[in-house]
Amino acid sequence: MKAALYLIPVTLGETEISQVLPSYNRDVIMEIKHFIVEDIRSARRFLKKTEHSVEDGRIVDIDSLTFYELNRHTDRNQIGSYLKPLSEGKPVAIISEAGCPAIADPGADVVEIAQRKGFTVVPLVGPSSIIMSVMGSGFNGQSFAFNGYLPVENADRAKKLRQLETKIYNEDQTQIFIETPYRNNKMIDAILQTCKPTTKLCIAANITCENQFIRTKTVAEWKKKKPELEKVPAIFLIYK
Repeated sequence: MKAALYLIPVTLGETEISQVLPSYNRDVIMEIKHFIVEDIRSARRFLKKTEHSVEDGRIVDIDSLTFYELNRHTDRNQIGSYLKPLSEGKPVAIISEAGCPAIADPGADVVEIAQRKGFTVVPLVGPSSIIMSVMGSGFNGQSFAFNGYLPVENADRAKKLRQLETKIYNEDQTQIFIETPYRNNKMIDAILQTCKPTTKLCIAANITCENQFIRTKTVAEWKKKKPELEKVPAIFLIYK
């Protein structure tokens, strides 16, 4: 296996690996000993879950692996050292908490360093809730923008929503954003209170999971019956 930085997607929720990840991903995982992860415990669980999906009986020797934690507590001056195995001819992988590494994810910092140093970067196929929400929304898939988290304060959030709504009408661009799961219902209320009745809102929750919910309605239609999405991962999209 060539020395490269492999970006390994993770399942969204408790979806079976075989439903969303190709067997090639599992083959790559079996060959790598160095992993950059957000949380070591959840990464170990994912790797063991991967092991159980391999039909030829190969196992993941967790104790032989090296994990480097990358999260908001990580000293950014130390990130470059995580790529030392690459300079020694050994492959390294990034595993996100869910979905694709480096998309709304701290792994992007590692990829930036790898590109700057001239290392090979290999993104693998897997579920991206952002892309899948656009696919299922019926909105403009030729021009869209992911805005991450909106401000928490009510006034600031309403101001940002109005700015994004202006873009969908003036630039014909789908606007996408997320919220911490326990604040989903507050986000829905803010959208319904701030946006025009004719603006379309798509709510995509638990993508790829058994209880997946992807629904597009106008703001006026949503006001008649709001969904309850407390504590579930969701993405919000608005369009004209």
